[in-house]
Amino acid sequence: MPMSSKKDFQKPGVVLQPHASKGLQEGINLIANTIRPTLGPLARTVLVEKIGQRGSRPEILDSGGTIVRRIYQIKGRDADMGAMLLRHILWSLQEHVGDGTATAAVIFQTIYNEGLRYIVSGGNAMRMRACMEELLPLILTEIDSMTIRIRGKEKLFHLAQTISNDPPLSKMMGEIFDIIGEYGRLEIRSGRSRELEREYVEGIYWNSGLFSSAMINDPTKRLARMEEAAVLITDLEIKNPEDIFPLLDLAVTNKIKKIALIASAISDRVISILLAKPNREKVEVIVIKTPSNGFQDIYNSALQDLAVLTGGIPLIQAKNDKISSVRLEHLGHVRRIWAQIDCFCIVGGKGDPRQLRRHINDLRNRFGHVDEKSNRKEMLERIGKLMGGAATLWIGGTSPIMIEARKELAERTAEAMRGAMREGVVPGGGVALLDCRKVIRQKLASTTDTDEVAVYRILLKSLEMPTRILLENSGFDDYELMPEINNAGISHGFDVVGKQVVNMIDAGIFDSASVVKAIVHSAITGAFLALTTDVLIHRKRPPESIDTA
Repeated sequence: MPMSSKKDFQKPGVVLQPHASKGLQEGINLIANTIRPTLGPLARTVLVEKIGQRGSRPEILDSGGTIVRRIYQIKGRDADMGAMLLRHILWSLQEHVGDGTATAAVIFQTIYNEGLRYIVSGGNAMRMRACMEELLPLILTEIDSMTIRIRGKEKLFHLAQTISNDPPLSKMMGEIFDIIGEYGRLEIRSGRSRELEREYVEGIYWNSGLFSSAMINDPTKRLARMEEAAVLITDLEIKNPEDIFPLLDLAVTNKIKKIALIASAISDRVISILLAKPNREKVEVIVIKTPSNGFQDIYNSALQDLAVLTGGIPLIQAKNDKISSVRLEHLGHVRRIWAQIDCFCIVGGKGDPRQLRRHINDLRNRFGHVDEKSNRKEMLERIGKLMGGAATLWIGGTSPIMIEARKELAERTAEAMRGAMREGVVPGGGVALLDCRKVIRQKLASTTDTDEVAVYRILLKSLEMPTRILLENSGFDDYELMPEINNAGISHGFDVVGKQVVNMIDAGIFDSASVVKAIVHSAITGAFLALTTDVLIHRKRPPESIDTA
């Protein structure tokens, strides 16, 4: 069979070089140029027309991840593939660390454009990629070496201000995270006025409540309250009255006056027995729904957390346990518990403190290895509950659109602040990236390989570009200021608000170390993946996708 030429394979659905790279480049530049104006504290905004609402007020956005999420498709199938590649990288970055999308887009774009120019002139893309893979860990290590830990309301305020550029929100975020810590539970809700409001709550909350309002013993607050109570935790359904008698007998025998029963389901007949006056005089019981979001694994995690917190042993359906077999060691204990119809709270669980600390440390370690956003959120909520810090932040505004935009900003800020508090901070304003150039220059000075030299020079330029764009967006001349920044030394950058070169750490201008590392890793690996893509394949009739953003 005779060999086929490239022309034979240039079918309508298969795009080869140089057309593949040209198409990818067009889409990548379109996405990057769309969100470049949002980089920096004095950034500009992007208007996005609402789907199906032409003529209505457009969205006003300054979040790169949200902006690219609004782009579903661009003209030209080849360009669309490049655009969607960068879009996916940026949206994933925002989901995982909450910030850094504009910086990542600028780095990605610079590497791709400079790298493609070199490859077209005869460079070896795969050798360049191998060189990059050797250099990337050194850059990440350099970021680690400049990382510091911050604590205290004032420094956390500066961190929030760097992320959000919203002084009132930043001040409140600094106070909240100073109180609840990096794992504390923070609910962000639409406000009841034009102002920001916050509330701190003592105890550990779950979003499940009483089975019956007849168990409420504090009518003014519409809740059932117990002091110094025993707790029985189970995911079993309690249907028959005879199932509950062993628990009541156990309580009477051991002079237990109050029990909070956390169960999956309970029949009306059993509730009526528990509410009967003779029984309530002997032992008062409130019955609370087992916490769940509908998945069995979340059931088990809630039972496990409650057991460690209270010192009890859960009765588990999967182990074929029965309520009728309850023993004294199954009961946990709390200083206080209260429940409403839709939530309950424990204050002062009496489990073993050492076991609780081990359990929290185990969850923290597992949190560091979880990638899925929903799983990370669930794990974070578990840690926050067990550590006891909880706050609610109400976001006010002059209109529903402004409230929603500020809520999204608050959520991004909170996510980035959590990462910064866990993993530390680095000099902000792109300075950490500038300071990484030292390790690249050392490698550049020690090689004569043309492909390696090209990679080092491309990376040097790409790590400078975010600072240049930040200065440009803020109305300054980057060519005039970059020499001054370079001469000032490590940790120094230009404060675009104060309009002077400063030591960023001393000035309280920080970036989250976890965000900067994620930016570097995503942008560099993503750009070199694109540079080593030679063929685009289009489906004849691509399946339609549904985007819920």
